[in-house]
Amino acid sequence: MVKETLKKGAVSFAISSFSGLIVNLLIDLIANAAGAEGFCSVSPEFRSLFPTDAMAAYVNILLYGVIGAAFATMTVIYEFERIGFVIQSLLYFVLTSAVCLLITMLLWQLQRYPQALLGTLCGYAATHIIMITIEYRMLKKDIAEINSLSVSASES
Repeated sequence: MVKETLKKGAVSFAISSFSGLIVNLLIDLIANAAGAEGFCSVSPEFRSLFPTDAMAAYVNILLYGVIGAAFATMTVIYEFERIGFVIQSLLYFVLTSAVCLLITMLLWQLQRYPQALLGTLCGYAATHIIMITIEYRMLKKDIAEINSLSVSASES
């Protein structure tokens, strides 16, 4: 289980980092094409933490990878069936929220922009509610199928 979880985390890290690179590249290309010479899609506050813009951009991309890896590795919570779906979902939400919000607050300085922080929190919560609802419906369907198979087997 640990080896599989780490593998999922590594794959998600790579995918998230690459996706972050592509998104940042597109933002930079569009901004520079629109006339913002030397634009870098990293917040000035985050950029100031590093000696060069390039280093800030690289760390930015790596932190996107960390977010992806956290989302993937935290799914191990769903392997612990004893704690139940509601607790699993709450734990997953809290743990991924902590990682994601800490990193995005560092990257985008959301604490300086209350509306952006609130918007990010609302979007994050809405995404989790959608995910949990879909998973709950899938679980209900699986349980109904198992129960119907049990009834069929006992009637035979």
